[in-house]
Amino acid sequence: MQVVRGIAELRDVLSGSKTTSLVPTMGNLHEGHLSLVRSARSHGGPVVASIFVNRLQFAPHEDFDSYPRTFERDCELLRGAGCDLVFAPGERDLYPEPQGYKVHPPAELGDILEGEFRAGFFIGVCTVVLKLFNAVQPRVAVFGKKDFQQLMVIRAMVRQLALPVEIVAGETERAPDGLALSSRNGYLSPAERADAVELSRSLAGLRDAVLAGERDLPRLEAAAAAGLCARGWQPDYLTVRRCHDLLAPLASQIDQGAALVVLGAAKLGTTRLIDNLEFSQPLQPQVA
Repeated sequence: MQVVRGIAELRDVLSGSKTTSLVPTMGNLHEGHLSLVRSARSHGGPVVASIFVNRLQFAPHEDFDSYPRTFERDCELLRGAGCDLVFAPGERDLYPEPQGYKVHPPAELGDILEGEFRAGFFIGVCTVVLKLFNAVQPRVAVFGKKDFQQLMVIRAMVRQLALPVEIVAGETERAPDGLALSSRNGYLSPAERADAVELSRSLAGLRDAVLAGERDLPRLEAAAAAGLCARGWQPDYLTVRRCHDLLAPLASQIDQGAALVVLGAAKLGTTRLIDNLEFSQPLQPQVA
């Protein structure tokens, strides 16, 4: 497995490959990342994993400086998962001058949910992903479903800019108790880690209420958030949305079997966690 820092060297190493697969990461890897690498491996061609903590997607009050950097361990994990090349640029490699040109996703997709609570986040994400695509020139790029809105934003960017990249979604990997794997789980104290699964349980309860026929989504969402608040969490949102555009579904759309997703983001102590669950209302058989 090679480690490459500069874009020119990367392009030289990958020259002539038309089947490269890319897994973009910020490092501090866990089994969720490795499952994406294995998915990329199944598409053939060289597998590139990028490791870059992207300053553009962090707000001034967020954890850019303290975000865990575990490069040597990450490389060992990637080697074991079948990665062929690690692209690990420094900031001067990827941003040799101030990044004046940035990708702004449409407000109706990029300024809701995560975009509402992390202003500018998806501008930073889209800008660095487009730059990684230009550097690696992959045929396939694999992103995890745990960052569901990010996956939707990247897919829309690829579609609207006619980028020659197939976006593949990897399923969310979970701990045995149901907690979605995340690099930020390492910030949790033992007591917080024990309670962290309550986010996924709250989302499951919200989903189950909809599947049971309840349609007052604002009431259900408020009740789910209140349940977390009562345990000491600070929820940003717990909500039911349509998968294809992340807008709130009408009751008739739920009944017609629309693909839905419950999404949540909440702070436990100082750690902000996100999660989601996809589902749809089974259609009732027609009475003859």
